[in-house]
Amino acid sequence: MIAAVVIPAFDLRAALRLRPGLQAKPAALAPLPGKEPLVGSVTGAAQAQGVRPGMRLGEALAMCPGLELVEQDPATAEQAWEEILRRLEDSGFAVEPTEAGTVYFETKGVERLYGGVEPALRRALASVGSSWDARAGAADRRFAALAAANVARPGQALIVSDDRTRSFLAPLPLTLLPLERERYEQLEELGIRTIGQLAGLPGGAVAERLGPAGHRAWSLAGNDPAEQDGRVKPRRPATALHETLEFPEAVGNDLTLRRGLGVLVDRLLARPERAGRPPRKVAVWARLVGGASWRRTVTLREPTADPARLRTALGPKLAELPAPALKLRLEICELAEHTGEQLELLAAEGEVVRGKLREGLRQVRAAVGAGGVSTVVEVAPWSRIPEARALLVPRDD
Repeated sequence: MIAAVVIPAFDLRAALRLRPGLQAKPAALAPLPGKEPLVGSVTGAAQAQGVRPGMRLGEALAMCPGLELVEQDPATAEQAWEEILRRLEDSGFAVEPTEAGTVYFETKGVERLYGGVEPALRRALASVGSSWDARAGAADRRFAALAAANVARPGQALIVSDDRTRSFLAPLPLTLLPLERERYEQLEELGIRTIGQLAGLPGGAVAERLGPAGHRAWSLAGNDPAEQDGRVKPRRPATALHETLEFPEAVGNDLTLRRGLGVLVDRLLARPERAGRPPRKVAVWARLVGGASWRRTVTLREPTADPARLRTALGPKLAELPAPALKLRLEICELAEHTGEQLELLAAEGEVVRGKLREGLRQVRAAVGAGGVSTVVEVAPWSRIPEARALLVPRDD
């Protein structure tokens, strides 16, 4: 069977780890600076007063004047989620995380270890920890396992047999299906409010009305036997490599931050645990003034251990910091499998060089816009004014 473990509003729970008193009060994640003013995950008390995730901030405050806004803390959430995954793996579960707060695993390999499916699910919940209010579900289908985990009570393990899957899913709300908010509203206007009602519609009509996403939701509702064959793909545990630099006072100067980043790059590349393998995916995060955190992840097109290339890839991300930083941290999320770099035996020339140049120019345009690559065109070489002799014209090749 396939099992799912779900922690509702995980990002909010992670942000409230240092403020546990707000768990019982109306609270919601504040919008990110510069983004659309929509609230994030909400507590049960806020939900009881009508506040929903994705609601506009003004509407949420009008509905619940005492709503507490909690700054998002992605770095803490990432660290807490990694700790949970490692505890599950230490207990023998080969996990496949899909997003922070949702993880799948197959029970076949652990049923004999723990004496059955239900004891295995209880062990998984114990590994997560009681403070997260996690719930678990198991079924022969991924979506049915996820639905069972979502409707279970905190700390409960709900098992759905294959012959009960359709009847179990039928009365559940449509919000469990992966659909956009506008699609939910369209279906509600048509009088369709449960998964069973959607499953009873003709597949062609659903696809014509709601598109590919609607047809996939219709398939998940119990109309596609192939969905039963969805396998769990366990992750490969990442090597925990990171370096941290703590500033004596808050730093907002770009030059100082870049120099600090350079120090972290040199330290991280000198770690013996890397075993000569170049980083493929790296992340930089900062602890901001006020207690919030900031995190950005960069996947390199080609793995490299060149400090200059890593600084070039990560440096522009520091300009996105919304506030001065108290602490800067650099992590290696994924290392390449190989330890060397395949070099060319002969120097490239001719069409090969021109192809590489075109690819480089394409990447520059994608990063900075069409006007980021220009060429010099002479218009008045006879002019005595240097600025009038030539113009910069955007390249179009």
